[in-house]
Amino acid sequence: MDFTFTEEQQAAVEAAKAVFSGVTPDQVPSPALTPGAVAEDFDRPLWAGLAGSDLLSLVLAAEHGGAGLDPIALCLVLRESAKVLARVPLLETSAVAMTVQAYGSPELAAEILPRVGRGELVLTAAANGRTGHDPAELAVTALRDGEQWLLDGVQTGVPWAQSADRIAVPAHTGAGRAVLALVPRAHPGVTLADQVSTSGERLAEVRLDSVRLTAPQVIDTEGAWEWLRDLLTTGTCALALGLGERVLAMTSEYTGKREQFGFPVATFQAVAVQAADRYIDLRAMEVTLWQAAWRLSTGSHGALPVTGDVAVAKIWASDGVRRVVQTAQHLHGGFGADTDYPLHRYHAWAKQIELSLGPAAAHEEALGDLLAAHTLG
Repeated sequence: MDFTFTEEQQAAVEAAKAVFSGVTPDQVPSPALTPGAVAEDFDRPLWAGLAGSDLLSLVLAAEHGGAGLDPIALCLVLRESAKVLARVPLLETSAVAMTVQAYGSPELAAEILPRVGRGELVLTAAANGRTGHDPAELAVTALRDGEQWLLDGVQTGVPWAQSADRIAVPAHTGAGRAVLALVPRAHPGVTLADQVSTSGERLAEVRLDSVRLTAPQVIDTEGAWEWLRDLLTTGTCALALGLGERVLAMTSEYTGKREQFGFPVATFQAVAVQAADRYIDLRAMEVTLWQAAWRLSTGSHGALPVTGDVAVAKIWASDGVRRVVQTAQHLHGGFGADTDYPLHRYHAWAKQIELSLGPAAAHEEALGDLLAAHTLG
């Protein structure tokens, strides 16, 4: 295996570090002390900084003003963003933009992508379905009506929906096929109801009542929604990795300074073993993340479809990020729950990521189904 990143990918990491260097996790009120959302909007100044550093156009083709990089580069940047709990729709906007670029019409791509790269257009995706447990594409119906599409249904837990200009909504046609609709937020028949995430961020329930869209606004190319779903999941695993790495670093710093019986607690075997276990979790999260991102980036074939690699990454990220923050809280003692110290914010974000990915047991079952359906040579 070669885990060496290209010069372009490494340059993206350095640019991301420079932009995120001025971000602190406590730029909004604590979710533990706020009855509603911690803020009405995402971090617009940071968004402008990302646009100015060409990180919003990173994965766009040169014809749309971008650098033409791949999902691996996106995951590298997302990893850095999670270390500072960056409050921006970077994953959603980039993932939807890449899907439009790969599967949408040239007209749709020309209309949307240059504005995305300049930070003028914000995109998000409705990937949680009606309840958060059912396949998202089954929550909305899409019927062809001449030159238009008619959409009805409800999607829950849509991130940044109130701030987004377009919402990518998967829908089923009734013929066993999924399409992907780019729904303008301010559109007849679209209503949003406020929801709040575990991390305190503003989400929305998106209801569509007889929403009419023109044909160019709906991507009906086979595989578009499935690719977007896998990319969103892989990007979420990158967020889990970056968050976990920062939390383990915070734990190392704290236990190296905190003394008991005249010695730093980091020198105690019980503490060192727990930290080592979490380091192993992070390395497993890392290798499974890059495997999934590599499959998405190259389209290479394997013994299993790419969804198998994504399922493995989800298993490690979902359980791993939970174990990392739990151990961090334990080793920090009461200090970890202090709202003047940022660890509790990381814990809330980790729980939101874990809930977004879903339980590892469900991914293990999905992986088992794939293994049963494919002969491994």
